[in-house]
Amino acid sequence: MLPELEEELLTLEEKLEKAVNHLSGEYVTVRAGRANPRILDNITVDYYGSLTPLRQMANITVPEPRMLVINLFDRSAAKETVKAIAASDIGINPTDDGKVIRLVFPQLTEERRKELVKQVKKMAEDCKVVLRNERRDSLDRAKKLKKDLNFSEDELAGFEKDVQKAIDKYIASADDMSKEKEKEILEI
Repeated sequence: MLPELEEELLTLEEKLEKAVNHLSGEYVTVRAGRANPRILDNITVDYYGSLTPLRQMANITVPEPRMLVINLFDRSAAKETVKAIAASDIGINPTDDGKVIRLVFPQLTEERRKELVKQVKKMAEDCKVVLRNERRDSLDRAKKLKKDLNFSEDELAGFEKDVQKAIDKYIASADDMSKEKEKEILEI
């Protein structure tokens, strides 16, 4: 294979890896009935006029399977922290006892589980769309290279097969992660 095509394949692999890693990160923030500190990753608090990630402002622990305890480094930010958590889309109301903030995760209802499964499937489908778009862009760049460097159709066909193998591998990975997350959500 030509060095230009090998470089294109490596670039494609990097982009596909990033897309699947992004999906994995998204799945971590989906609530599955158990307390997981990563669910708070996207929450930012208005701390002295600047939006600060909650994880930088506190220790977050899991004392029980269905509870998170947030121990703020600066107790003066408790009010804003509670407000930020309540305004987020995690669906849990925080309780502040003056020392720590507690998040108690209620048992998921059947209806909520089905909603979460739909959300997980949509995330997986969005990831697959990104993967397919990367494939199309990569093949377009390879066809442009063919015109510029004037290499054979066989080399282009070989490259297309390699690209398809990579896409299949990452789509299978996204599907596996989706099935695993669905299983976790539906587990009672």
